[in-house]
Amino acid sequence: MVSNNNKTIIWFIFSFIKYHQNTHLPYKLTRTILLTANFNIQKILIAPLDWGLGHATRCIPIIRALINNGYTVIIAAEGIQAILLQTEFPDLTILPLKGYRVMYSKSKWTLSLILLLQIPRLLQTIRYEHQWLDKMIKEQQIDLVISDNRYGFSSKTKPCIFITHQLCIQMPFVWLEKIIQKINYHYIDQFTRCWVPDALGEINIAGKLAHPATMPTTKVRYMGLLSRFQKRELEKKYDQCIILSGPEPQRTILEARICKTLSKIKGETLIIRGKPGAVDLLSVPPGVTVKNHLPGNEMEEAILQSEYVISRSGYTTIMELISLQKKAILIPTPGQTEQEYLATWLQQKQICLSMNQSVFDLKEAIDEAKSFSYKTVSIPVFTNDKLEELLSDV
Repeated sequence: MVSNNNKTIIWFIFSFIKYHQNTHLPYKLTRTILLTANFNIQKILIAPLDWGLGHATRCIPIIRALINNGYTVIIAAEGIQAILLQTEFPDLTILPLKGYRVMYSKSKWTLSLILLLQIPRLLQTIRYEHQWLDKMIKEQQIDLVISDNRYGFSSKTKPCIFITHQLCIQMPFVWLEKIIQKINYHYIDQFTRCWVPDALGEINIAGKLAHPATMPTTKVRYMGLLSRFQKRELEKKYDQCIILSGPEPQRTILEARICKTLSKIKGETLIIRGKPGAVDLLSVPPGVTVKNHLPGNEMEEAILQSEYVISRSGYTTIMELISLQKKAILIPTPGQTEQEYLATWLQQKQICLSMNQSVFDLKEAIDEAKSFSYKTVSIPVFTNDKLEELLSDV
């Protein structure tokens, strides 16, 4: 820990560096003093949004990097997000935190109305988050907060990071998109920094979602792809790996549609249902293996052993598939404009193949994938070193 007097000296030097950084002190000396200033950050609270498993999943490489760099990590989560993270990090403390608990509709045409009706409750949840966070900062002696899309996790007493790949939130109308972006930036600007899991430059995977024309006032840093996995060569075991995920009831709707056509396809198939903690089983034909959930290392191995991966176009899934350079068939969740945009954007770049859920046929999708000209891209992945660079900027 750094004493209060030393902190004053460090911050005085830091201010001097910031004023003269373009003409005077060398980079190495600047970085050394910045890292010294960060020694008082010991305990970090990280809280993912409860919107499917994607936000919790992409926090895993961040949590690993924090642990590897010597920080104490506390997680805030509930439900299947808490189960997933407790499985990955059994020794970490998980504080129960009420999620947004967004309700979905069976029809994409009523989804916007359903979400609109939930806005008062979501705003109430954000206010609750502020109160909960202030209490936990005192009780748990938190030094830094990392929020993955939880808008109420800003604080006036401690530095807070907001992680999002959606600086621009897709809306069906341009005028509505501008209004939503202002609201989005209103909340983001209450954070110390905004970290975006993508690459800065023309070669990126989020398109205008993460690279809008207008940026928030809060400083934005691009952190590279968040992926639990590393590319390596393994012997092929499955012809296709089907990864089900996302909120209900759409997860179950897609599962039922896929199960109807399983008997039409050839080869070995693996289905990962995205239901950690579940014990119910699916009735499937021979040649199909079903897992309710797989821990990270087994999921990585299953994907690497598969020729094709069929999944939602959730951003976390996309980051991991691209980091492994796998041939993917993406099925956007109906009504989720972000997933629909990403699937279309990546198909235009020939990185992934996109299919509509309402007409999805497993056999037709695999046949089309075999004739699709996939292109591979190389995008930097988040690492331990990148973490320290980002923290030094805070």
